[in-house]
Amino acid sequence: MKQEKRDWVADNPFYTKRFGFYVGRRCRDSAVKDVARELHLDWKTVKSLEKQYMREQLKRAGLPGPKVIGIDEISIRKGHTYRIVVSDLLRQRPIWFGGEDRSEASLDLFFKELGTKKSRKIHLAVMDMWKAFTNSTQRHAPQAAILFDKFHVLRHLNEALDKIRKREYVRLSDQDRQFVKGQKYTLLAHWKNLSVDGRVALKTLFKANKRLNTAYLLKESFGQLWDYKREGWARRFFNNWRTSLKWQRLKPYEDFAKMIESHWDGIAAYINSEEKVSLGFVEGLNNKIRVIQRRAYGLRDQEYLRLKILTCMLPVL
Repeated sequence: MKQEKRDWVADNPFYTKRFGFYVGRRCRDSAVKDVARELHLDWKTVKSLEKQYMREQLKRAGLPGPKVIGIDEISIRKGHTYRIVVSDLLRQRPIWFGGEDRSEASLDLFFKELGTKKSRKIHLAVMDMWKAFTNSTQRHAPQAAILFDKFHVLRHLNEALDKIRKREYVRLSDQDRQFVKGQKYTLLAHWKNLSVDGRVALKTLFKANKRLNTAYLLKESFGQLWDYKREGWARRFFNNWRTSLKWQRLKPYEDFAKMIESHWDGIAAYINSEEKVSLGFVEGLNNKIRVIQRRAYGLRDQEYLRLKILTCMLPVL
């Protein structure tokens, strides 16, 4: 008995490709279990059809040949378990997900898959100030300028501000602690993004604690660094910002300034770059990945997570 293969039949012979693609489109915005409940299917069947849909998306997108890449790590579970995500920042889509951690060896796997010829065509790499990423990129794509991502730099600044908040909480008396308690995320937020209640809470805090007031103002002003078009002006701004730390007793900020000083070339690369890439894409992708992880909570299929991330920015079929 001979079985004939039809193009319109999905990998699962009980369903057509048309239906499988419908399931795949539904899963872009909904969890697998919700789609399974809606269509009265087993969740394993829904997941299998979605994987077929995503593989077809990648097939139609073609092999990557990026000129500008973004490199980031994501935590896939508690206990410092990381995977690396590499994106094409010009086409604004993730192109690689893998590795065993965020080590140099893990990023080497990306360049190995990309190949020497395509790696030599990369002229800009955006990343966090992580030595392993820098070393791997410089070895495989030595011609590429390395740029440190604005959002990762500001994340280090927020961490420094939070250390100051914790130290102030310990230092203050019980009566003064009431102004600091519960204000972590209010302090980390930009003033323009705060609600009326948030602004009122911060004003009350700043009246009670001058040091946190100074730390917040310094944090808000630092973002101007990326607005400068010339490195000389940016350097002058940073030097003035660093000088303003004198006598403020803000040790975490002093450590942050030292880190920026030692990684200045990566910041200057953005200011001097003629091609201004959208740094907001990296942060937007991270938010999208967090949503994917919440929807896929409990699923330990690494291939499924890889497909979800690589196709999250691709057009619908």
